[in-house]
Amino acid sequence: MTESHDGAAVALYARNARNPKRRLFIWRAIIFILPALVIVGAIALVVILGALKEKPETKEDVIKAVPVLTALAVQDDVTLRVSTQGEVQPRTEINIVPQVGGRISDMSPNFIAGGQFKKGDVLFRIEARDYELRVVQARANVAQAQTVLMREKTESAIALEDWNDIGRGRKASALTLREPQMAEAQARLASAEAQLDEAELQLSRTVVRAPFTGRVTTRNVDQGEFVNPGTAIGRVYADDVMDVRLPLTNDELRRAGLQIGYQHASGDMPITVDLSANVGGTDATWQGQIVRTDSRYDAATRVLYAYAEVRDPFGAGSDNGVPIAPGLFVSGAIGGETFENVITVPRAALRGNNQVFIANDDDTLSIKTVQVISTDRDRAVIRSGLSIGDAVVTSPIRGASDGMEIAVVDNARELGPQISEDSSDEDTAAEAIAAGDVQ
Repeated sequence: MTESHDGAAVALYARNARNPKRRLFIWRAIIFILPALVIVGAIALVVILGALKEKPETKEDVIKAVPVLTALAVQDDVTLRVSTQGEVQPRTEINIVPQVGGRISDMSPNFIAGGQFKKGDVLFRIEARDYELRVVQARANVAQAQTVLMREKTESAIALEDWNDIGRGRKASALTLREPQMAEAQARLASAEAQLDEAELQLSRTVVRAPFTGRVTTRNVDQGEFVNPGTAIGRVYADDVMDVRLPLTNDELRRAGLQIGYQHASGDMPITVDLSANVGGTDATWQGQIVRTDSRYDAATRVLYAYAEVRDPFGAGSDNGVPIAPGLFVSGAIGGETFENVITVPRAALRGNNQVFIANDDDTLSIKTVQVISTDRDRAVIRSGLSIGDAVVTSPIRGASDGMEIAVVDNARELGPQISEDSSDEDTAAEAIAAGDVQ
């Protein structure tokens, strides 16, 4: 029987070998069907494995309370202060210019950059010999003119006597009495005297004196140099008053109680300003007062300038001997309007222009709209919208909304003023918020 099967297979193979088209069809069927079977098997395997996998446990989202820092809203009397900056300038500063020309024959040792002088001190002298000779010549001309005038007067008197003898009672003419000649002589004398005055004036101008008490900024020439009239010899300033030009915005003008074109009048309450700067590593302060404001706004910066003055800056107006000198850049704090019984909160508690976040007793957040009087770097002054003792949120909050759950890190109602006094507690609270330890 085996032999019969073998014979049948041999016979079948022989038939297939004799039919090449059939053999090609079988190979093509294997090539196309086999990949499809593999893909179907893989899909079936993935479905079976997915069905056998355990389903993950579902977990409900828990909303965590937002940790916050708070501070108390307190009642206080507040005097608004405006902070600004400006440069110190002398009120009076001029160039020293001679009115006559010549060689500088003498120069004061105090007439040097940084030197001090008093009113009337000689700063320098111009060689005066030429001007002295002009005075001598002018005096000679005056003496000559006086002689001519005297001679004309004498001749006029003689002419009058002669006319009285021969005039037969008639009135003598002006020419007969030599009145034109006398007038000419008088005019020549007046001219000669004017020339003498001018020569003496020019001679006096060879000595240049200080017009006020002050100090020297610069000196441009040295002794022995020749100068012309109008040459700038140096620059000096008076040290009796210093001005500080302080820029102010509209809001700062309001808080300082100033207006456009303000002029301080004697008898009015002065608007004081505290000026400060670091001089040689030492913090110095000076007391000044606002004396005037500009009558127009600066077109480039849109600010109005106020002028503060400090009197006797190198003497009584100095701070323990530290003067407020020209060119010094100082900070100014202007005392303004005073408000009584207003609410103050830390500046960090103010959100935007007029909102404050309140931490309620039930650990929820409330958003309140407030009326702000003024703000500075440290605090905000509130007219209305808050109550004394409200716990205001001072830490940042994203997406704040009414009713949001919060967790107070340092309870302001329990610690009170200790929050602002004990910085270590506040630092610890801030670290806890950053680390996310409070829920």
